[in-house]
Amino acid sequence: MTSQVLPVLLVGCALSGLAIGSFLNVVVYRVPAGLSVARPRSACPGCGQAIEPRDNIPVLSWLLLRGRCRGCREPISLRYPALEALTAVLFLAAAFRFGWSPTLPAVMVFFAGLVALAAVDVERYLLPKKIVYPTGAMVGAILVIATAVQGQWSRLAVAAACGGVAFGLFFALNYANPAWLGFGDVRLAAVIGVMLGWLGVAYVLLAFLIANLAGIVVMGALMGAGKAGRKTKMPYGVFLAAGAVLAVFGGAAFGHLLHPGA
Repeated sequence: MTSQVLPVLLVGCALSGLAIGSFLNVVVYRVPAGLSVARPRSACPGCGQAIEPRDNIPVLSWLLLRGRCRGCREPISLRYPALEALTAVLFLAAAFRFGWSPTLPAVMVFFAGLVALAAVDVERYLLPKKIVYPTGAMVGAILVIATAVQGQWSRLAVAAACGGVAFGLFFALNYANPAWLGFGDVRLAAVIGVMLGWLGVAYVLLAFLIANLAGIVVMGALMGAGKAGRKTKMPYGVFLAAGAVLAVFGGAAFGHLLHPGA
């Protein structure tokens, strides 16, 4: 359906991704610290000077400032433009994938939540419920609206069932041994189950397959290099997020592999 996607949709999604990516940087920094994401204005962590609007243009300002604060010349983390660019790329890819579809807003919200959660997990080994819950609530609300518009109630039922099963399986693993994965992973698994269940059961299976394979490969590589042991913490939320994103774009092909005659 990419041939039917209008340029205005692509440009709009890309620009929205840059703007939302900028906001996600605030979320990643403030939510784990228990701070408000609304106030005060963003400021340089080095000198405390409020960031001027001209220095708050996603990606571009960081490049023009050469990655340093205008006032104190303190280095600005590469994470800021990276999250902005990543969110823009994901939104643009989603626009190509879904076009003018009621599913597109849900996927964009889903991707934004995954980007924020993965970034926090990398830095703090944490998946805050103050990010997981709003993401899940917004995704769920959009899917309910999409269902009401399209009348595909069975599709919503499958999404809810996938979310419930994912939550149940991950809850059992957490209950058996919390050292295997935290409860944040349990919550995130449920959100992934709902969003990808809306697209199809094969999408859910592929997401968790990729997440676990990636985790095994990365952990094995680190252990082989002597940089990790059996008790080394791993940001499993990053693998869940990566698996979910890849499944959004590869789930249909995976479904054909599972059911070649379908």
